[in-house]
Amino acid sequence: MEKDIVIGLKSPEAALTRPAPTGIEGPDTLHNAVRDLITTHHSLNPPAVPILSAEPSPLEFLRFVHRNTPFVVRNGARDWPAHKKWSAAYLADAMRDHRVNVAITPHGNADSVIRLPSVDNNNTTGPDDNQTMLFIKPYETSLPFPSVLSHIATQELQQTPPSPSHSPSPSPILYAQTQNDNLRTEYSPLFADIPPNIPFARIALGNAAPDAVNFWLGNSHSTTALHKDNYENIYVQVLGRKHFVLLPPAAAPCVAERGVLAATYRPRHQLDTEDADATTVAAASWTDLVAQIDTPESYTPFATWDPDAPAVNATPYSAYAQPLRVSLDAGDMLYLPALWYHKVAQSCSDEGICCAVNYWYDMDFSGPFWSMAGFVRGVGLLGVGDDGD
Repeated sequence: MEKDIVIGLKSPEAALTRPAPTGIEGPDTLHNAVRDLITTHHSLNPPAVPILSAEPSPLEFLRFVHRNTPFVVRNGARDWPAHKKWSAAYLADAMRDHRVNVAITPHGNADSVIRLPSVDNNNTTGPDDNQTMLFIKPYETSLPFPSVLSHIATQELQQTPPSPSHSPSPSPILYAQTQNDNLRTEYSPLFADIPPNIPFARIALGNAAPDAVNFWLGNSHSTTALHKDNYENIYVQVLGRKHFVLLPPAAAPCVAERGVLAATYRPRHQLDTEDADATTVAAASWTDLVAQIDTPESYTPFATWDPDAPAVNATPYSAYAQPLRVSLDAGDMLYLPALWYHKVAQSCSDEGICCAVNYWYDMDFSGPFWSMAGFVRGVGLLGVGDDGD
């Protein structure tokens, strides 16, 4: 084979390969690479949640899915029977003979992190208070729906506040929040008032039926902590308002995910009893809920950084997060893409309740998105170190 003639080569060493430029701003470090990932994402995507005046076509929706971008359709559910008919009286009558599962907490903090003081052997508070925490699940019981509705509305209308953290609450917080396809099961009398499917999502996602259709009922004292779901989520506000704080999957390094010791709220009087039949528990016992460590012990991976308290438990990347904030009025519809972090607060209708429904569609785990999101999460965790610093 005839060799090429090379002109201008000063030495063979000059033709040795060299590291390719990374494009990273500043020194080529892991920290700077993760930082650039987050800031580049924010620079290339909308600084606010897009607002649509009408439902997207299936093709338009599929484009949002492929870009993993949320949007809101104002008045997207204005023609739904639920939007036109649901009220406290209507819900109480439709569900008058039904018992429902309800989550009860002292502070409106189901499925969230509670921070505990770090105490040493001398009973003095240690330096790492922000790292001593529990992942707390609610006390769950079955109650007549009209009683649940009445408690939620009365608490809101009388403005009975929940107690500060770590102290007994004189007024426990009830939230109907089972996420197990409850509108087609325990809330089936209400299912006829909503579409069984969202047409643009069904067509775009390959004629898929929703994996779950859920009903949510609470008041302003309940807040959903920052978390993510492996679903394409269509969320529809029916009564009251919902207030979302959103972060994209690229912000995973910002949220200080940790393995948090799991616990569950239980009435104190049940701790020493064999019979934990929740249906027989009097409402008075709810005021003395305590956090019991789960058996066997387990640790739940969970975001411990709160975008509304950005200085607390921040990672080296939290400062680069640019949360999106959007509120839903009654009749509005939100598309929340898979793996987006979201924190949710709510405000109530004049009747003292906040009610919504949502449709969960399975995300597509094929293609690059799922694996790339996992890679970003893993690199972010490595970037803050095993000790969380």
